[in-house]
Amino acid sequence: MTADATTLLLAWRQGDTSALDRLLPLVYQELRRRAHKYLAGQRPGHTLQTTALVHEAYLQIVNCRDVRWQDRSHFLAVSANLMRRILVDYARAHNAGKRGAGVRPVSLDDHLEFAREKSADLAALDDALQALSEIDPRKSKVVELKFFGGLEADEIGEVLGVSPQTVLRDWKLAKVWLLRELART
Repeated sequence: MTADATTLLLAWRQGDTSALDRLLPLVYQELRRRAHKYLAGQRPGHTLQTTALVHEAYLQIVNCRDVRWQDRSHFLAVSANLMRRILVDYARAHNAGKRGAGVRPVSLDDHLEFAREKSADLAALDDALQALSEIDPRKSKVVELKFFGGLEADEIGEVLGVSPQTVLRDWKLAKVWLLRELART
């Protein structure tokens, strides 16, 4: 499946518009699984549904004409970034009228997943990731690819051009930095 997805991405990059239609069934379930995971940690009563998140990301992917697709991992990383942006925009719009009232801190465990028992503040996490990207863009990208993309260390290393050991080291340091930043809010 990975080779098929990579072949279709390359064909799409070279102008074969039907390649995207053939690619979607190969990655759709994986995108749904990841979208469901992201939404599982959202506040109770969150109205954005898994299918809507995947479809919104898909619509944005279709409009990404200048992305130089490399392989399945790269596609999933871009998809993860798009889903993150959609969720952050949604969270910011929801919290816009509150101006901080009722905002709860993001809870992170060993895998930097949102705790179900606490309402996650995706906007605070996004702000912390933005701050981290200004200090160390690679560490920020590692968090994004692991947390939002669900990629493993070897896949992240492939996307970023570093070893899996470097990814794991970046992940550990980024987690500590993010926990400290989120504790300040």
